[in-house]
Amino acid sequence: MLYNSASDWESSKSKRVMLFGMSGLGKTYISEMLRNNGDWFHYSIDYRIGTRYMGEHIADNFKKEAMRTPFLAELLQSDAIYIAANMKFSDLSPLSTYLGKPGNLKNGGISFAEYLRRQRLHRDAEINSMIDTVHFIDRAKSLYNYDNFVCDTSGSVVEVVDCDDPDDYVLKALSKHVLPVWIEGSSDHTEELVRRFAAAPKPMYYQESFLINCWTNYLEEKNISEANVNPDDFIVWGYRQLLENRLPRYRKIAEKWGITLNANDVAKVKSAEGFNSLIAKNLKR
Repeated sequence: MLYNSASDWESSKSKRVMLFGMSGLGKTYISEMLRNNGDWFHYSIDYRIGTRYMGEHIADNFKKEAMRTPFLAELLQSDAIYIAANMKFSDLSPLSTYLGKPGNLKNGGISFAEYLRRQRLHRDAEINSMIDTVHFIDRAKSLYNYDNFVCDTSGSVVEVVDCDDPDDYVLKALSKHVLPVWIEGSSDHTEELVRRFAAAPKPMYYQESFLINCWTNYLEEKNISEANVNPDDFIVWGYRQLLENRLPRYRKIAEKWGITLNANDVAKVKSAEGFNSLIAKNLKR
């Protein structure tokens, strides 16, 4: 690891971490708090995905919808207006909207084949955005003179790495530059995460084989055809399956490449000093 002991961490003038785990457990909360502290650079993987790698796809999807309205279509065709996503660290809805939900078209769904296509685009974007972390560490220092760096990963980072491969390309590259930190939830968090996801879905990527299996099982369990799937019901159903599937893989990454923080402890952190102390405490273990 980049820091092998609490003393390594405490004495280092350049503290760099990669927060990972399910969305809703504190990754962005901690990242924004550290950024607001004034001496940490916040690099958001989801923001990078949505702007650098998926921005054109997102904007084109908006334009496609606008072209259905004659008034807007005429303005777009004459370049009188433009349409762009207003992506924010704390609001990833443009990316979530683009990824969509498979199911009944009249209920806001898209075909499963199109959903798979968009998932593949997201996978490539996520891998590229993770590798870009190293560039942004250098950029944060050379442009803005930030020594401290926090990489705020997406919840689906576990889907684009092989936690059983000690030579995994992404994990091996990043572990040389950041300390991977898993924010671990408990069974008490599960229902709250599902409730939040149902109310405001976050960008979600599934490994393709797992997604196809989920889709097949859902159709069989509900005894319905693709055209009759309720898109909102499927994404919440799939999210529950994903929570269970990801947990052991998050744990493996933390055991082999980094450390674990308890989500309840993270929620109590109110300052950069408190975060540094929590990291040091867990490195002692």
